[in-house]
Amino acid sequence: MRPARPRRALAALAALTLPLTACTARPTLPADGARLRVVTTTGLLRDLVQHVAGERAVVVSLVPDGGDPHTYEPTLRDARNVVYADVAFSNYALLEEHAVIKTLDANLRPDAVSVSLAEESVKYAAELIPLVEDVTLDTVWLGLRVQGTGEHLGATRSSQVLVSAVGATGPGNVFAYLTGTFGDTDVYIDSSDGFDAADGYEHDTVALPADAHTHLSWAFTEPGLYTLTLRARLQVDPTTRPVGLGEETFTFAVGVDPAAARPGAVVLDRGHADLTAGLGDAATPPGLGVRHDPEGGGDHTQRTLGAGDVVVDVPAKALDEIPAGPQFRFLGTPGDQVYQLPQAVLGKHVHGEIDPHLWQDARNGMAYAQLVRDTLTAADPAGAAVYRANTDAYLAELTAADDEARALLAAVPAHRRHLVTTHDAFAYLAHAYGLHVAGFVTPHPAAEPSLADRRKLAATLRTLDVPAVFLEPNLAARSATLTDVAAEQGVAVCPIYGDTLDDRVRTYADLVRFNARSIHDCLTRPDRTT
Repeated sequence: MRPARPRRALAALAALTLPLTACTARPTLPADGARLRVVTTTGLLRDLVQHVAGERAVVVSLVPDGGDPHTYEPTLRDARNVVYADVAFSNYALLEEHAVIKTLDANLRPDAVSVSLAEESVKYAAELIPLVEDVTLDTVWLGLRVQGTGEHLGATRSSQVLVSAVGATGPGNVFAYLTGTFGDTDVYIDSSDGFDAADGYEHDTVALPADAHTHLSWAFTEPGLYTLTLRARLQVDPTTRPVGLGEETFTFAVGVDPAAARPGAVVLDRGHADLTAGLGDAATPPGLGVRHDPEGGGDHTQRTLGAGDVVVDVPAKALDEIPAGPQFRFLGTPGDQVYQLPQAVLGKHVHGEIDPHLWQDARNGMAYAQLVRDTLTAADPAGAAVYRANTDAYLAELTAADDEARALLAAVPAHRRHLVTTHDAFAYLAHAYGLHVAGFVTPHPAAEPSLADRRKLAATLRTLDVPAVFLEPNLAARSATLTDVAAEQGVAVCPIYGDTLDDRVRTYADLVRFNARSIHDCLTRPDRTT
């Protein structure tokens, strides 16, 4: 019998006005539980789970084949599938758009099982690779970060940390904003109109998942010394009052000597720094501070500094003109100058510290399959023998695909083993099969390449003399930079599959084989055409 919660969950989701798009003839889960009902976030995971489940389960995915899990917005149809599911599988490690994860967690029945494959597959010998961003700027790269999971505070992966600007001082205005893929802007902090406590600082707040960080641009309208006071709160779920995490004031030296502005302080003038809301743990209280690495690494190389112990340097060379587009009008009149710390990567890019694309190494896919087997067995003990037999057969299929991939890629000459792709999603493939990720257009499919990205890509193709670059078919419509630069350099463009299936590559095993064959054939072709 269906519990009462689904009706309430669907009503709550409708109130969030999820988009009524993608209403094609995609399969849905039945209301009755004659067979185990399983929902996955992506089509690739759907295929993997279906191979293990066989006929004992109905399996559907939220993100359709050809869709991008980094950007997909769930529909009411997706919410209905979650409501009926007995078991849910996500990749997570912050792969999926947070709206997908929130839809999954908010609508799953209390008695249903939810598994994040990337995190939990390490128990089955999956190998994780840190996500490292090596971005070179001539000023500090300043973002926002949430550190920790907050489990001891009741947080889940659907929870959000709200970082609000509650006060600012200085000779001018301060802004924090994000420039999207198509040049649109989202303004998160704007001191020009004050900070409104009455609405909970709604218009000066950034919301982030736990253990995530985001890029931002920071702009200041006049030179001088500024302070910005931030307050952090943990929103465990939409129905509970946020939990206070702390409040701190940060100092910025804009166009003035930072050492003179705050003698003895650590000057943040290069590398990667994040204004950080720490969720703490059982032994460490939550609070705000700064995480910084002067060499630009991620969380694993950053050190923690107190907000009162640092000054952020916004040097005179950061002076720049306000662009002419209407989306930048909030900064002032086009042509006027502001001091700006630019975001390192254009486009929305919220992520964690682990590369989430584990399945590009088929042995990690095998770990996923074993985790799925044991999860389905726990949910449906009567099917244990079926799940075990299906998994054994599937592991044999994946082993054969892995062996084929290794043989093909071993035949690529050493000087040709350079992989240039649309975005940074193939570190596991390179690590597993002896390739070198020589370059990518952007770190993330929602990021917009800059002129510097384009020049760096062209230089990489010239220097390494690669015969081919690789483009994900579902990103072809918005990846003109890769195809344009390849054409200019006389380099072939070949297909590669990242995190989605389609009519040509219908299964995960097909993906492993297809990518290996495409890389082999394209990197062993005759010399480039120019």
